[in-house]
Order: sequence, then structure tokens, then C-alpha cells
Amino acid sequence: MTLEILITFLTRLSLVLLFFPFSAFDKIANFAAATGQAGQAVKSPILARGLILTGLFVEVVMSLGVLTGICDRLAAFILAGYCAATAVLFKQFWRTSDFRLVGPSMGRDTFWDFCKNFAVAGGFLLITFGTGAATVDPFFAAPFSSTQPYTIGATP
Repeated sequence: MTLEILITFLTRLSLVLLFFPFSAFDKIANFAAATGQAGQAVKSPILARGLILTGLFVEVVMSLGVLTGICDRLAAFILAGYCAATAVLFKQFWRTSDFRLVGPSMGRDTFWDFCKNFAVAGGFLLITFGTGAATVDPFFAAPFSSTQPYTIGATP
């Protein structure tokens, strides 16, 4: 294994580590609590369970896509959308009554979590679209393609 491949793998692992294995395992080990949290966003318990199962699928399958390089552009795009959706559904800092810039504030803590979700989404979008205007087209031309992350000398 070359240093380039190791760095690429570790970079991708750092992006998905939150989801796979940690968040995915938490959804399995604490399914009732996860469903309860989802119930804050939707009223139907069946829909809440569906959201958790969908989230579990996204976290496992799309994370593996990013790690392995199999359809990694689409997997990263879906994970970026997942990060944005979970921020809007579960990190609603604007609904807290104690948003303060100074002193203890659950609203401010939730705001930072909201921002972190979008920062992680940005990392996934770098995999999806690349790092510059010249690398955006491959996703639209072939969204199921791979960036070939572990091939040295290949162009995305």
C-alpha cells in the first residue's frame, strides 16, 4: 500500500466515520430512542421508524460506497443531502428559546451542530464534484461513476 492510497483511504474514512460504524450502530442499539428522536420531526410512529431505517441504510450503504470507491460520487452526493436534511430536521436552533451568544445556550450548541452538518456535507460534495470547476462535469455525465480513488495517476 502506498502512502497516497493510505492518505486517500484515511481522508474518506474521516468523512464517513461518524455514520459508519458509529451512528449506524447507535441506531441499531438504541432503535427506540432513535425512533423517538425522529418522532420529533414527524408525528407518525411508522414514519419515524421509516426515517430511522432509511437513515440506517444511507449511513451504511453510502458510507461503504465512499470508502470503496464504488459509485462514490453518487454515494457522496446522497450523504451530502442526508447531512443537510438531518440538519434541517433535527438541528433546529431557531426553535430554541435560549439562543444566546454569551453564556450557556442549548440553542447556540444546536446552531454549531447545524453548521457542522453542512460542513460535512461540503466534504462529501468535494468527492461528488471535485475541487474545481473543471471537475464538476463528470458527475452530471455519469453519476454512477467512480472517482477511482485508489488508482494512482488516474484522472477523476
